[in-house]
Amino acid sequence: MKELIHKYNIPGPRYTSYPTVPYWDNSSFSAAAYLETLKRSFKESNAKQGISLYIHLPFCESLCTFCACHKRITKKHSVEAPYIDAVIKEWNLYLELLQDKPLISEIHLGGGTPTFFAMAELERLLQHIFSTSDIAEEHTFSFEGHPNNTRLEHLEGLYKLGFRRCSFGVQDYAEKVQIAINRVQPFENVLNVTNAARRIGYNSISHDLVFGLPFQNWAGMERTIRRTLELKPDRLAFYSYAHVPWIKGVGQRGFDENDLPSGEEKRALYENGKVLLEELGYVEVGMDHFSLPTDTLYQSMVNKTIHRNFMGYSSSSTQVMIGLGMSSISDTWYGFAQNEKDLEAYYERLAQNEIPLMRGHILNQEDLIIRRHILNLMCLLETSWEKPEEQFKELPDTLERLQEMAQDGLLEISDTGLKITEKGRTFARNICMSFDLRMLRDKPETRIFSMTV
Repeated sequence: MKELIHKYNIPGPRYTSYPTVPYWDNSSFSAAAYLETLKRSFKESNAKQGISLYIHLPFCESLCTFCACHKRITKKHSVEAPYIDAVIKEWNLYLELLQDKPLISEIHLGGGTPTFFAMAELERLLQHIFSTSDIAEEHTFSFEGHPNNTRLEHLEGLYKLGFRRCSFGVQDYAEKVQIAINRVQPFENVLNVTNAARRIGYNSISHDLVFGLPFQNWAGMERTIRRTLELKPDRLAFYSYAHVPWIKGVGQRGFDENDLPSGEEKRALYENGKVLLEELGYVEVGMDHFSLPTDTLYQSMVNKTIHRNFMGYSSSSTQVMIGLGMSSISDTWYGFAQNEKDLEAYYERLAQNEIPLMRGHILNQEDLIIRRHILNLMCLLETSWEKPEEQFKELPDTLERLQEMAQDGLLEISDTGLKITEKGRTFARNICMSFDLRMLRDKPETRIFSMTV
């Protein structure tokens, strides 16, 4: 395995979308064209499956130096009300555009730190959305919480509003690592918030762990995993730290790069961690994601309904996902669009009664075919080109690129499809890259992605 890791550990996308964001055709993108795809997709799917909402709540009281999210650091909570006002206005603009009442199947509050906001402000936003929508009988509402500032009023208030899933960022319990990434949170804080959520009735609690952080070693990682398992979260995200300071700037320069584990050390953290998680009852359900067999994410993997989008893996999916808030990304299946990433620009566009889209991509027919193949590989570890609509002009070239990985035992190719082997799970991103025609035609001159392994 070490030889394969050395061979295939190259920069590559995480494939939360296809095309990936650096390969969006922004030059020909227009908000008007994108919004037409939204109206089309909404009419096709709203009555049958509803829509998803991702709401980005960007404020954090301090900067975690491993974080690659779009955020605004402040301790001034006076920013809450104006931001909620803006998101409500953005939602109202979408309501005017769509005309028919949306059926809400999924809501996710992400950040930033959603629990930076007072429960009263979160309730004001959500009650407005509920009052202008229908709620699907089977819906999934989830939020991300910081163990240090998620209060009982958040847990109880969001539960009363229909939230049943919550996710807490843990990263690592080693104090030296926490200090290096400016994310100091005692185990007791995670224990308290997890137990409180379970006591209230949340039926899916997730913890995020990160490997590849400064000063990490296996002894510390093992301790973190075993401490996490004392709390037995229903899901675990075991993420690779994406060190991309050339993109994210000063936030990821808060430590000496020599303090990071080497490539081999980092992969050993994952491989050893994966074995330990599986010994302790967790099942790998997708790249970097594990769950207990009792969780809906595992069940969706078994039923082959598991989905992947900009929010990661999900047990439910809708054709339309509307992103609200600064930097949020929306997806109509036929197109992607991202909101203004600068808070002031986001406010300014809304003041002009504009949906604040700054860039995006309209998928052509080839994009739609490739997107389906990559989604299949990331979710199901297999894909097929048996039907004419699943084939594309450069399929023979793609299969030729995959031959070496097939010889290495990472996948099995038949006349009508391919399957990723258990050995190949680690290299799913590399396999998807062989289908990524946008990237293959326009290889970057400089590094823009984190390492695949």
